[in-house]
Amino acid sequence: MPNYRIIVDLSDRRLHLLDGDVVVRSYPVGIGKVATVTPVGEYRIVNKQANPGGPFGAYWMGLSRPHYGIHGTNRPSSIGKLVSHGCIRMYNQSVLELAGLVPVGTRVTIRA
Repeated sequence: MPNYRIIVDLSDRRLHLLDGDVVVRSYPVGIGKVATVTPVGEYRIVNKQANPGGPFGAYWMGLSRPHYGIHGTNRPSSIGKLVSHGCIRMYNQSVLELAGLVPVGTRVTIRA
């Protein structure tokens, strides 16, 4: 059984999925803009929802920090940029793949 955890590296705007200490997937992400930065810290995925509507694309995974999450986007051109209100944006196909792999409770480390 995999031992998944997520590391979001803000400096290179990538989300890495690790099984133990081995990176098994890596995805480009959009992160918070200067006025609404993505918060650095240790969190967990506390809920998951397919098709949440609005700007959240195909999937939402809420973090243990209220109002923040990892989600898809209806603006794929925003991936790789500083554009969000602090959430981590992914391409819809990427967030669907990730959501299918990680359960609620998965550790998420966001680092500068």
